[in-house]
Amino acid sequence: MQSFAQLADQFNQFFDRDHFPSSPTSLYEPNRHFLQLGGKRIRPLLCLMGNELFSSIHPSTWEAATAIELFHNFTLIHDDIMDKAPLRRGVQTVHEKYGNNTALLAGDVMMIKAYSYLSKVPAASLPAILSLFNKTAIEVCEGQQLDMDFEKQVEVSFASYLEMIEKKTSVLLAAALMIGAILGGASERNQHLLYSFGLKLGLAFQVQDDYLDAFGDPSKFGKLVGGDILADKKTFLLIHALDTADTSARERLQYWQGRQDESKIAEVLSIYKSCQIDEWALQLKQQFLDQALSDLDQIAVVSSRKQPLLSLADYLIQRQV
Repeated sequence: MQSFAQLADQFNQFFDRDHFPSSPTSLYEPNRHFLQLGGKRIRPLLCLMGNELFSSIHPSTWEAATAIELFHNFTLIHDDIMDKAPLRRGVQTVHEKYGNNTALLAGDVMMIKAYSYLSKVPAASLPAILSLFNKTAIEVCEGQQLDMDFEKQVEVSFASYLEMIEKKTSVLLAAALMIGAILGGASERNQHLLYSFGLKLGLAFQVQDDYLDAFGDPSKFGKLVGGDILADKKTFLLIHALDTADTSARERLQYWQGRQDESKIAEVLSIYKSCQIDEWALQLKQQFLDQALSDLDQIAVVSSRKQPLLSLADYLIQRQV
């Protein structure tokens, strides 16, 4: 079994090549620009790890992992357009550098290229993988739409936010693992247990993300702590605070919605602390992680094969950035 770092090195060598033709340059250069930004590439690595949990990595799994990474980058290009984001990883976003119309087309062609890589999996596995990939792609779009809908809503229920995070973030992690499991020859029961592990791990990952934005160490976090508060983002923290705060604290939270005063972050964090939102978030993260680990524990392979996924889960959930 290989570690996450070892697989990352191998995947980066496989992936870091030119995926697009030379012409028209105006269409394909934006995608080269975007892919050069790199990233953690967690999703394709989950695909490889899902395969290696059950067998040695099948050559076509590298192609499927490439498809997953290209699909993820397509969603980022389009998300940046919708969010009007000027920067991605400190560099100009595609729409800022090349214009909205070209960014739309660049994202579209990246998604189509993802399908061309996916088609390289063995014919016997293709129907199941394509069905899962299509289902996941639709759910990711649904999750993005729900996220945009929530921006216009005064209040969002915990159940609705959970559904949005599952679709926008978790399902692609889960599908990456399951595609790898299919190519690794896993039984249907093991495939679905691994999918559930990825789904719950994705939820724990998002809780940690929300927590770090509010309570992270600024010297480690790498960006402004409280950015979600300033942007009035609906997060696990805000939703639970509104659900559980007393009348006075709830009114203070509602007062700060839509305001951009320099004291906003400190005031909202003070309310969170008084409601013990920080402790609740850590408990919720652990709850999702425990559910994920329970699914992994039930997968019928020797325990030693699960160690890389256990290590990755620990890294994702304990990270400070």
